[in-house]
Amino acid sequence: MTKILLLSDTHGHMDSTILKYIRQADEVWHAGDIGSLSVADKIQAEKTLRAVHGNIDDAVIQREFPEHQRFYCEDVDVWITHIGGYPNRYDRRIKEEIQRRPPQLFISGHSHILKVMHDKKLNLLHMNPGACGKYGFHQVRTMLRFVVNGNKISDLEVVELGKR
Repeated sequence: MTKILLLSDTHGHMDSTILKYIRQADEVWHAGDIGSLSVADKIQAEKTLRAVHGNIDDAVIQREFPEHQRFYCEDVDVWITHIGGYPNRYDRRIKEEIQRRPPQLFISGHSHILKVMHDKKLNLLHMNPGACGKYGFHQVRTMLRFVVNGNKISDLEVVELGKR
């Protein structure tokens, strides 16, 4: 059993509330727009971090974190990217690959819109944790928590961090 904290679009912001949730997780996954290497460093000081860079991330972050991460967490095939779209509206840059070889769990950020959807055509679960940073048009800062146990994803919880 692996407890995951999923966040995105920190845009350089880290606070004690986010750190509290980081400490409760086994792994932290970041879906891009980290904004500052100090954010990644603070996460990595506490837990294992799997992250991708986003469109606002500079060359330093881009060298540290790839555009895509595809890996297994226990028996779940996971793909994380920043700009990926969502079911029936996948970004053109990943559309062919996701249709050819769909993961069980597809994660993207970028939109600042919290979204969890099942793609019935590709039989995958899509997650976008919204944005937990203070920059952007979102009104409420959000993250997601869930558990991976074997090939199952369960105990999904939306974490609201208050107004930006």
